[in-house]
Amino acid sequence: MRACRFPTSAMIDRAAFDDDAHTLTISFRQSTKYVYYDVPAAIFETLCKAASAGTVFNEQIKGHYRCRRDTDRRRYGPGSET
Repeated sequence: MRACRFPTSAMIDRAAFDDDAHTLTISFRQSTKYVYYDVPAAIFETLCKAASAGTVFNEQIKGHYRCRRDTDRRRYGPGSET
């Protein structure tokens, strides 16, 4: 599993890529974590090198790959289900 962080992104905190399963997991700052399926490794590499992770997400990932919310991640704070 490979991972990268986005300290300057207002939208994305980090991303991880499983080369064997071709899954991309993205942790969003203001919401939760999502898993994207059948993502080429090149998309992950582009995301990690991008000047704007949010732009790459919106243009090359969002709406292009099947995804699901990672229900294993627990949210804390106002409005959380805990």
